Amino acid sequence: MARTTDKVGLEDLKSAVQAPAGTTEEKVTYKQKLDAKGRSYATGKRKNAIARVWLKPGTGKILVNGRDLDTYFARPVLRMLIQQPFGVANRAAQYDVWCTIKGGGLSGQAGALRHGISRALTFFEPELRGTLKAGGFLTRDSRVVERKKYGLAKARRRFQFSKR
Repeated sequence: MARTTDKVGLEDLKSAVQAPAGTTEEKVTYKQKLDAKGRSYATGKRKNAIARVWLKPGTGKILVNGRDLDTYFARPVLRMLIQQPFGVANRAAQYDVWCTIKGGGLSGQAGALRHGISRALTFFEPELRGTLKAGGFLTRDSRVVERKKYGLAKARRRFQFSKR
């Protein structure tokens, strides 16, 4: 049997296989979102705490519910947690933060403030989004306290068993 071989090149295959309609690869670009006063606003959440955060260029001053960061969050671990987004983005002491926090305890409030600062930073400087996303700062920590079930002492804790 005589077989004719046609040389099929890579270019011919590329032209034969066409992408489905509507699937064009475009890079998503994010725009800067500022209010009339030149600030970026974002909301951060963690457990039951909600932080409303305003960010503007400044000297690194952070006000929480009208009080300084050091007086509101006395534990150094919580202050370190709040400063993390600035450290990862190499923007330490370049922005002033003004925020109001409601609900939850101090740990949840610190996590909510970190989430809000990270989101506000991406609104002010959209090119920082990749860095903050890779660090996990833009993901909302969805873990919340499990509810108490009936017939149990707590969510999973049972009452002590007694045979008699």
